[in-house]
Amino acid sequence: MFELFISNPLVLMMIEVLVICIKVVVVTLVVFSLPLPLTYIERKVAGHIQVRLGPYRVGPHGILQPLADMIKLIFKEDIIPYKADPWLFKIAPIIAMVPAFAVFATIPFGEKVTIPFIDKEVTLYISDMDTGILYVLAIAGLSVYGIILGGWASNSKYALLGGLRSSAQMISYELALSFACIGVVMVVNSLSLVDIVRAQSGWHWNILYQPLGFVIFAIAGLAEINRIPFDLPEDEGTLGAGYHAEYSSMRFAFFMLTEYVAMVSMSVLMVILFFGGWDGPGFLPGIVWFLIKVAFIIYVIIWTRFTYPRYRYDQLMTIGWKILLPLSLLNILITGLVVI
Repeated sequence: MFELFISNPLVLMMIEVLVICIKVVVVTLVVFSLPLPLTYIERKVAGHIQVRLGPYRVGPHGILQPLADMIKLIFKEDIIPYKADPWLFKIAPIIAMVPAFAVFATIPFGEKVTIPFIDKEVTLYISDMDTGILYVLAIAGLSVYGIILGGWASNSKYALLGGLRSSAQMISYELALSFACIGVVMVVNSLSLVDIVRAQSGWHWNILYQPLGFVIFAIAGLAEINRIPFDLPEDEGTLGAGYHAEYSSMRFAFFMLTEYVAMVSMSVLMVILFFGGWDGPGFLPGIVWFLIKVAFIIYVIIWTRFTYPRYRYDQLMTIGWKILLPLSLLNILITGLVVI
């Protein structure tokens, strides 16, 4: 009787819809909660690099410090500057945050798993788009509008300069980032992120075929997510925190949430495009290998923050336009010749 029930087309369609809804909820909750452990890990890594303890007082070894920070941000007063544009000031953090989450709609975390009892296979991604990499690049680029609007709506010179820096920086480095992805697409002959991972199975990782593309993608990716040494939009040394200088409470938290989610999404893309996604030795499930690779890339990004000094803005533009962009075009030319 149960087998007849679940073989009904209407029931199967309802199960499909339910599975998609569950995937969306699970991915959203996991991504939304990531900044809590990441802030703790970043502080601890910084502490060990600088030969100090880092957070230590709130909970064992300071493990509850992110929770204390969250409570503080929730109960802090939400201040809107005098003569700021109230509506744009309020909506800007949301505009910056939503695209960072939307990117994960097409991120593949693994192949298929089987649900017990109903014997149904479920993919470990929400959607396998034929144009997955284009979707990710297009959606991720929308976050800059929230940063620009936040800086402009604050009615502050420092915030405005931070927003303008961010817009120029993202335009400059998005070109090199996108061209670095073109080399991978030429090798794999597909825009689907799932196909890109499958093409690297058996240790045929793209890092072996696209080493220059990987270097360009890694540097441009750091600039895209505003991480040191490319955090000019929020340079506290010259701009007093830049585009979010006038934000407090949860609106400030939304900007920080966006930055950490962007760091995770950039690490995930790096693993998918160049390190084989979930490909790895068979003694561990594919999703475990995927998470290990992503965790390692995140650690390297945090390590980089506390290792290198910040560039001047003219140096930032020089690297983007005069070094990375020509190298990315050269990489496409070499890849094309090899493919031919």
